[in-house]
Amino acid sequence: MEVKASAKFVRVGEQKARLVANMIRGKSVNDAIRILSYENKKPAEIIKKLVESAVANADQKQVIDVDNLYVKEIMVDKGPFMKRYQPRAQGRAFVIKKKSSHISLVLDER
Repeated sequence: MEVKASAKFVRVGEQKARLVANMIRGKSVNDAIRILSYENKKPAEIIKKLVESAVANADQKQVIDVDNLYVKEIMVDKGPFMKRYQPRAQGRAFVIKKKSSHISLVLDER
């Protein structure tokens, strides 16, 4: 039985989040949390909270054995840009695009 969790509009670029997501894909939940707690990147903290949220969802259902869960699927999609403007020379404006991403996670039993 699958358990899902998602985080939307996370203020981190999708490429940086994908680097961290690729490290835990296919691993057991205990290994994934251990890897993410020692990783020194911003998306690691966000994805760790997401994995813990999915485990809590599984524990709430009380149908799945939490000790046998593994990361079946983790996807990082592009979210919308936040546009900010910075003044430049001669009255022009320079657009700064602050990236965001949507992260979805599926856990399943072995």
